[in-house]
Amino acid sequence: MGFFRKIGKFNRIRREQGMPGLRLHARYFAHRWRERRKYQKWIEAHKLTDEQRAGIITKIETFEQEPLISIVLPVYNVEEKWLRACIESVIAQIYPNWELCIADDASPAEHIRRVLDEYAARDERISVTYRTENGHISAASNSALELITGEFTALLDHDDELTEDALFWVASEINEHPDAAMFYSDEDKIDGAGRRSEPKFKPDWSRDLFYSLNLITHLSVYRTEVLRAAGGFRLGYEGSQDHDLALRVTEQIPETAIRHIPRILYHWRAIPGSVALSGEAKPYAYEKAREAIRSHFERVDVSAGVEAAADNLHRVRYALPDPPPSASLILTVDNEESAAEAIDAFAATENPDLEILLLCSENVKSSLESWILRENVRVIAVDETSEAGRYNSAVLQAEGDILFFVDPALKPLNADWLGEMAAFAVQDGIGAVGAKILEWDKSVLHSGLIVTPDGTAPAHQGIPRDEAGYFFRNGLINNFSAVSISAFATTRALFMEMQGFDDENFPDKFYDADYCLRLWRKNRRVVFTPYAEFICSDTGGQLSFEKSGTAEEIAAFTNKWKEAADRDPFYNPNLSRENGNFEIDL
Repeated sequence: MGFFRKIGKFNRIRREQGMPGLRLHARYFAHRWRERRKYQKWIEAHKLTDEQRAGIITKIETFEQEPLISIVLPVYNVEEKWLRACIESVIAQIYPNWELCIADDASPAEHIRRVLDEYAARDERISVTYRTENGHISAASNSALELITGEFTALLDHDDELTEDALFWVASEINEHPDAAMFYSDEDKIDGAGRRSEPKFKPDWSRDLFYSLNLITHLSVYRTEVLRAAGGFRLGYEGSQDHDLALRVTEQIPETAIRHIPRILYHWRAIPGSVALSGEAKPYAYEKAREAIRSHFERVDVSAGVEAAADNLHRVRYALPDPPPSASLILTVDNEESAAEAIDAFAATENPDLEILLLCSENVKSSLESWILRENVRVIAVDETSEAGRYNSAVLQAEGDILFFVDPALKPLNADWLGEMAAFAVQDGIGAVGAKILEWDKSVLHSGLIVTPDGTAPAHQGIPRDEAGYFFRNGLINNFSAVSISAFATTRALFMEMQGFDDENFPDKFYDADYCLRLWRKNRRVVFTPYAEFICSDTGGQLSFEKSGTAEEIAAFTNKWKEAADRDPFYNPNLSRENGNFEIDL
């Protein structure tokens, strides 16, 4: 962000949020500064040693297959030093079974042909075709595709670099998962002086994040037959041609065939004029991506719109059925005051077919019923002593198609919170939906739950509401392993199919995360949407996810979900598991 933009942001925060907002943003700025410094230490700690290189060579000798990996490289008028750096990064690969297929897109710069001819003569694994007319990147990439002979195809841009072990890790993943058809890695940026920054330690395959931004980007590798069956690169999607390609490939393969390699294997060049340095370099690319996503939804027959989101990324808006589904909002209250506050906060929704179920003890029920006059509000006395048990009992009396569980200490910040969450909940592939929860000062309490060795941790806790968060995930629709019962939606039919919350093993803690993880086992996604926001009242009350579990509860949860506790697929093993703040692990 430039100096004047920073000043403008500072003034806007001071004007809109006052000194508390400034302090909040200052803390987050300091956190990001520490993470930038930490990444430089991480780079030093993860440099390949001669011993590690020798180990890679030995490992290659044990591979059952050494697939030929074809690298597609479209070239147009790039500076000579960046072109050479790009090609040299391929030649330097420790894994030897590759071919580099270059298509020059009729570059007017004289050095292009000289450099490409030099490398083609120097290494027989390099082949070049020269287009007679400029067709832009999609056409040039398709020309390079015509040269490939490998079983797998990797994509490379003409001013970027691969790490020397990049293709080794791809080949290793192919050997471990021979049925896989699509691979992607983590990445970072590299400037003109060779300084690396802004690592993107990505989650494993996250469909809803992929709709919000191009999760795949670099390094991406495809099984060649799948790539060709998808039709290669489509003309007219220049700027987001990679995103469009990945969307079409995902339509042809099961999600189990998509593999994430959690390693930095690609350096994206950040120089003037590049998107890596500034998204404003190619503003058309964002709308092209939205066109590609809309086209994808049309092909898979899903009714959804796509519009611009924060940072010019993307927001998917699924259409609700007509008429919209009925809804049951389940709230636990202790007395008349808490019941009145809850009704006032939640009754004003845009969904006319909403019933509010107030859960209370038997001795409070009669007093509440005596003054509640709303037809859509019912008071339910529950005898169950556990949280999960009370909710299970309440659902048996709920009539809505969609169940909403919301902590009564929260108030919605937007009138369409119900419609936003319901639109996701009714989608065939989605099982549960969570919202953004804010502290009274509008700092984030959580934007999803991360599974850790100690149970669960709230994602992005403490950062300002309007900050993008790590990999933009605080401000975009994406997936987590779990979302909190504090603001939670699922369909009643699915809840009954799943036999509700497990109140026997997780009576008061982790029953929400357990439900979500069971959904993932049934190939149902768990979605976080930042467009439904709830804020804690300043009078408080302790939210469910803030309560720490006992040693017995933590052990029960982490033993059952050991794989997720060891490595949450929607986090990244290069990030610290001590909290959910996406801090680099050193």
